[in-house]
Amino acid sequence: MHRRKFLKMVAAGAVGTIAQGSQQLEASSAPAPGTPNILIVISDQLRAGLTKRSGYPLDTSPALDRIAGQGVAFDSAYATQPVCVPCRTSLLTGRWPHAHRVRQNSAGAQAFFEADIFDVLKSANYKTGLVGKNHTYLKPEKLDFWREYNDLWGWQPPNPPQDLVAFDDWRRKLNFAVCPVATPFPVETQFAYRLVSNATEFLERFGDQPFALVVSFPEPHDPEQVPIPYFDMFPPNQVPERKVGPEALQSKGFQWQWMRGLQESIYPQYDKYWRRYVSNYLGSLRMVDDQFARLLAYMKQNRVLEKTIIVYVADHGDYVMEYGLMRKGVGVPEALTRVPMVWAGAGIRAGRHATFVSIADVMPTLCEAIGADIPKGVQGRSLWPILQGKDYPAAEFRSVYAEGGFGGLYYDSTDHVPFSIAEFTGLAPYTVPEEDKTFDELNFVTQSGTMKMVRMGDWKLIYDMMGYGELYHLASDPYELNNLFNDSSAANEQMQLLAELLMWNIRTQDNLPTSAYKTKWPGSHNWYAPYRQGGISEGFVP
Repeated sequence: MHRRKFLKMVAAGAVGTIAQGSQQLEASSAPAPGTPNILIVISDQLRAGLTKRSGYPLDTSPALDRIAGQGVAFDSAYATQPVCVPCRTSLLTGRWPHAHRVRQNSAGAQAFFEADIFDVLKSANYKTGLVGKNHTYLKPEKLDFWREYNDLWGWQPPNPPQDLVAFDDWRRKLNFAVCPVATPFPVETQFAYRLVSNATEFLERFGDQPFALVVSFPEPHDPEQVPIPYFDMFPPNQVPERKVGPEALQSKGFQWQWMRGLQESIYPQYDKYWRRYVSNYLGSLRMVDDQFARLLAYMKQNRVLEKTIIVYVADHGDYVMEYGLMRKGVGVPEALTRVPMVWAGAGIRAGRHATFVSIADVMPTLCEAIGADIPKGVQGRSLWPILQGKDYPAAEFRSVYAEGGFGGLYYDSTDHVPFSIAEFTGLAPYTVPEEDKTFDELNFVTQSGTMKMVRMGDWKLIYDMMGYGELYHLASDPYELNNLFNDSSAANEQMQLLAELLMWNIRTQDNLPTSAYKTKWPGSHNWYAPYRQGGISEGFVP
């Protein structure tokens, strides 16, 4: 049974009253005066720190950097889990994966919540739309406008132009691989261009009333392909040297090494071409950024930009060929868990923050920004006072928490797991033609086990279901190669972070379905810090 349908069923049961979706929220008769529009921009598999403003030597995202300078850039924003569907579900519901129950990409239909951001927006009479990649439990009937894209196919109008059909066919044949030559189609056939055109269609239809639009770019997610001029914009010989290569895997364990072997089995000696991977990836960033700029220009020309709150995020990062790995897949390293988060627009005061924030914080922030109550079961924290330049308790944002793994025990070398597509995906006797071979990096080996992490100050702790730990001082060890867990030199920090991780685990314990008893919840910001009265972590100094 669908989890959200279950919520509706229990309303008449002994556990008390709970409603599902928009039925829980009473629609107001009209939007409040000055109600802001909302634009959520998501870029898939976008690693943090790759723009000039964030210190990268190449100018990959000038429009995003410009918006960041006009608004608030959170330099320490994190995915709830570095996997597409779990993290995107967190963005929509404000809940961590263990609570909304979507911990892998195939489990979107299991999403468990009382109301998501679209339910809140519907109750406030917003017009809603999604253009681009969905990769969640959402269905077209929940929104007013729907133009869906995926990694290999894009929305097409009736009787589409032949070049769109040809591009989509060509892209599918890449089969998630890196393209060694420039894409033989113009920019106008690219998904990024087409979905921005769809976004302007939405704005033409609904731009004169309060709206909420998700613009979800499939890029820079593989396949790594870009047309001229982006293919030549950041040539391989100008790509910065990577900080860690395949040699780093010696200290990272079986899953990491197995992932490397899997990739080699499909694309032999692919690491020789790591610079082309990075070149295409960076070119894709600039292509997306140019289309983001095109969307902003349209909104400005049509006088809706100044009335709009913009939030730009990613669902997870990419190794970008560090560790000798492509894409994503193993563990919760900074390369995968730390993501860009930029807010700008109506009511937002410019500033830059090293404050620890999460994708789960987006939903309650938007609730508060439009004057709506935060639904029950939301675990994220509203950032709205921070975005307005108001005071906030530093203790509330001193740390951030994320999760990883699909569960069970780790697969290790004793399991002799083969790299065969059919066998490792569990789809045998299904076989893949030789020319269509690729790999699923989010497989039962790389995602085996369960781990949880906490970031606080310059430190990061990872702890798993076996009681194994990892502790890193990121200021001196940003690629997490020197594990200080149980090292006497870091005993105090280990104790403090274990306490902080335990606090997060208890705090995000799910409270749905709600009961008939009245629970004392935090105030409108969903902050716990103002109610603190000491505790084992109180004296921690980052």
